[in-house]
Amino acid sequence: MKSTKFFIVIIVFSLMGMSCNSKKETKKEIGKYTATSPLIIDTAFTKEYVAEIQSIQNIEIRAKVKGFIESINVDEGQLVKSGQVLFTIRPKEYEAELIKAKAEVKKAELDAQNAKNLSDKNIISKSELALSLAKLEQTKADESLAAMYVSYTKVTAPFEGLIDRLKFKQGSLIDEGTLLTTLSNNKKMYAYFNVSESEYLDYKTRNSKEKNNIVSLLLANGQAHKYKGKIETIQGEFDINTGSIAFRAIFPNPDALLKHGETGRVQMYVDLKHAMIIPQKATFELQDKVYVYVVDKNNIIKLRNIKIKQRLNNLFVIESGLSEEDVFIVEGIQSLKEEDKVETTLIPAKTAVSIK
Repeated sequence: MKSTKFFIVIIVFSLMGMSCNSKKETKKEIGKYTATSPLIIDTAFTKEYVAEIQSIQNIEIRAKVKGFIESINVDEGQLVKSGQVLFTIRPKEYEAELIKAKAEVKKAELDAQNAKNLSDKNIISKSELALSLAKLEQTKADESLAAMYVSYTKVTAPFEGLIDRLKFKQGSLIDEGTLLTTLSNNKKMYAYFNVSESEYLDYKTRNSKEKNNIVSLLLANGQAHKYKGKIETIQGEFDINTGSIAFRAIFPNPDALLKHGETGRVQMYVDLKHAMIIPQKATFELQDKVYVYVVDKNNIIKLRNIKIKQRLNNLFVIESGLSEEDVFIVEGIQSLKEEDKVETTLIPAKTAVSIK
């Protein structure tokens, strides 16, 4: 009987030992992690906007009279001077009309002179003289109109610029108003880009400094345009469909590198006062939202949703979700989950944002 009790005691102690060992095995070890607080600093960044590049002058060259193209005096892509003849439309018909109009003027002048002589002698009435003089003015007007049509047979450049594609060949029959080509003045170029309402308000708020008007231009190949530009004007209304408003910047183009219709990216310098910055590596995305692990006073980590104002290389500028006093995990967040208890080593915010 005693022997039986002895074995029972041994079994009970063995089970207790196994239970203790099991608890030791399931107890999770507290991890050690680097943590910091947001860095508050005045900084700046460059914001990029897709831009449409246009000439300061870009017009259609159209025929003002009907006829056959007698000569084409320019080539596509050629730089032409103001007043240079671009096209000649066969002028013979219009020159004939001008000769006829001149003859009518001469006849009307003789008639008017005769009428005046007769009127002075009281042979005809003053009203007949007035009719004769009116007829003279009418013929002079017809002559001016005929001369104008003759001048229209020579299509000239209204300003210095580059010729675009030629729409017709020599000998083509064209109507009045036919588009012949386009002409671009590319000495300076406009860059139009759309800015959101909030960015527009930020721009207007910080626009006390001249430097905020200075912008750069990245071309389609990623290279920067050599010359800085300046924001000239802002469109009068927001686009209700996109919630954006158009800015217009102007860029020098002495090398004629920029052409009408190009695209690029305008880079605008933006000041940030009292910006809250954290390392990008301290964050993770979940269902299109960005989170950090914030450490509470009991060293328990909590998920915190944050809103990003701007991305700066390996850093985020925080718009909302964190305060200056919050402590968050910087590295090793992949192995964590909410409500884990951690041991943290605090590092200065400046050190944290410099870690890559």
